Amino acid sequence: MTTVPTRATSATSATARLVPYITSREGEQADLLVSLRGSLGPEGQLRLGYWDEVPRDRDLRGVLWGRCSQQIGVDGWPTGPPRWRMVHPSRQRECMEQLRCQVCARPARTRHGVLFLAGPNEVHSADAVVRTAQPPVCPAHARTAAEQCPHLAGRPTVFLAQSAPLFGVIGTPYQWGESGLCALPVSDDALPYGHPGLRWFLASQMIRRLRAYSVLTLDDLPSP
Repeated sequence: MTTVPTRATSATSATARLVPYITSREGEQADLLVSLRGSLGPEGQLRLGYWDEVPRDRDLRGVLWGRCSQQIGVDGWPTGPPRWRMVHPSRQRECMEQLRCQVCARPARTRHGVLFLAGPNEVHSADAVVRTAQPPVCPAHARTAAEQCPHLAGRPTVFLAQSAPLFGVIGTPYQWGESGLCALPVSDDALPYGHPGLRWFLASQMIRRLRAYSVLTLDDLPSP
């Protein structure tokens, strides 16, 4: 996991377009399948692991995460041309775990709660259970996230959450067979923490569940 960057913005020189912290950059590459193996967990059960696994490869709940290289400049900020529709798994996890803004990577919590944005077709009623892979945003960068993220289409639903516990992860399931490890088809459905299938799962995005929230518009954003 990277440390908090020393500057709050990054932009392309041609257009001065702000590049969110979680956006993947050209040249950042995922590890290959050969880096994975079956290993014994703390309870003696066989599970997915890395040959050279270190503690940061697993999240707070012990789930293994896909490794991906990072291109970090001398200022501590991701560098390189952005891949706009792709999210860097480690930076997404960092912002979700620590409730940091997906744009500037600074703390997103305000005295009123934490802001989350959802796509225009994700929520169909005000009392719906909301699960999101979108890290929070700070009030200063909510509009930027709405404009830059293709998923939000510039028309997000804005949630001011007072409670947003971790729910689970999205990623790739694996199985162990006679020929070794084999990746199974990826599903968009999140596996909740505590699910037995997480022993053989490689996470790429973290999910939070909004449990107590109010619905706002971009014009009603609270002050920090």
